[in-house]
Amino acid sequence: MTDGFMGPPWQADWRIDALVTFEALPDHVREIVLAARAELVTAKDPYFRGVDADAGLPDGMRVVPGRSTDPKGRHICLFDNGHGWLKYSFVRRTEDPQIVVEEVFWQEADPLEFPTPPPAEE
Repeated sequence: MTDGFMGPPWQADWRIDALVTFEALPDHVREIVLAARAELVTAKDPYFRGVDADAGLPDGMRVVPGRSTDPKGRHICLFDNGHGWLKYSFVRRTEDPQIVVEEVFWQEADPLEFPTPPPAEE
């Protein structure tokens, strides 16, 4: 055991209601959520603080604080270009620091938002 603060990869846990929501998502969305979770648990700072701190995140994903007045509180990891999010907090303990996923949400994109191109003329 180390005497100092532990670093990534962080432990991660789900609230039961968040896990139930996650398990009800379509397979392709669960893969996106797991990729977002992987980014969080391997990040040096799971709150992605600083200028362009989340610039290394995959396209369509970003992290923002839940409240600007509480930068060490709950954060929101937006994924799938804002169609879904994970609300999480980071419990910064000397032993066993942990990310807790408190809520998962995803809504399928509106097909009118991204219209399909007309078929090519023959």
